[in-house]
Amino acid sequence: MSAAPIRVAVWSGPRNISTALMRSWGSRADTVVVDEPLYAHYLLHTGLEHPGREEVIARHETDWRRVVDALDAPLPDGRRIQYEKQMSHHLLPHIGRDWIARRRNVLLIRDPLEVLLSYSRVIERPRLEDTGLPGQLELARWLEQETGKPPAVFDAKRILLEPEASLRAMCAAVDVPWDSAMLQWQPGRRATDGVWAPHWYAAVERSSRFEPYRPPTERLDPALEPVLEEARTLYAELAAIGSNERPHRRRETPDGARRARSP
Repeated sequence: MSAAPIRVAVWSGPRNISTALMRSWGSRADTVVVDEPLYAHYLLHTGLEHPGREEVIARHETDWRRVVDALDAPLPDGRRIQYEKQMSHHLLPHIGRDWIARRRNVLLIRDPLEVLLSYSRVIERPRLEDTGLPGQLELARWLEQETGKPPAVFDAKRILLEPEASLRAMCAAVDVPWDSAMLQWQPGRRATDGVWAPHWYAAVERSSRFEPYRPPTERLDPALEPVLEEARTLYAELAAIGSNERPHRRRETPDGARRARSP
């Protein structure tokens, strides 16, 4: 009897080196990757204007139930691990959560100043929700309530500073063997990339490994300072979860964290 598939879901916000991390996992011979499977559903239901919106909706599945069914389908021959690049803000309140418990979940965070500087080059005036941080914190609380322990949290800066040590730790967190193939990849686009790749993935397509960390030198638009202030509070709480330095407090079920599927 073949071993049960391992489904790893890494929940990120935008501009968090999430695509580079997907390239890293996609370099493993035992792994198949899935690129932001809920994005089309998210765009259809929020009405947000993102680059390539109409093509994303036309070319990708917009029914979240069918997305989940596809994510739970058997893996291709020779692959034992499914790596899901997920965006926490794509997990809209009406989407059921039961399927998430069937995954080995990780949160990927990044300094919100760096997120906002990068994201605002593509999306004008990003909102707090667009950083993914509110969704990540909600999901962290839900996962802790479901499993009795907080999820693993990894910071993008630490991955860039120490790629091998960080990736080894991530593999250990989801209980899969380390594979040194994760340290490099071939440049270019992948058949597994979403149709939004031309709008977002230019830097990753030129890359072949994690680029060295470089602190930002740009100045943030003053209009985004209130968003940054709120985002930093959420980021600090998520970072504390990752370092196990939180003060103990009773967790309550967050709004929208439902186990049963809903319309």
